[in-house]
Amino acid sequence: MSVEAAPRPVGVDIQENEENRAVVEAIEADNDDLTVRHMPGIIRLTKTGQLVINQASIEGRLGRPWETHEFQMAMISYFGEFVEWDDDRIVIAWKH
Repeated sequence: MSVEAAPRPVGVDIQENEENRAVVEAIEADNDDLTVRHMPGIIRLTKTGQLVINQASIEGRLGRPWETHEFQMAMISYFGEFVEWDDDRIVIAWKH
């Protein structure tokens, strides 16, 4: 008999600025049950299971092209693993 562990939370801390607020809004729209916590200069996004960041959603909020590598400039820290990072989406989850 095996016991499955409950999904663990993953998350990312993003530097708070005007452009990143649009990024947060797009991530929030694409992820049900996302917890958004505003702290001085930082926005922490936390979700159980996996966190998905879609290029198309962010481009729609920003009103300009956005490449996923730009997320590195917004990100302060994260917890979880980048299980997918390609041209159209980023997924943070735990592999184990």
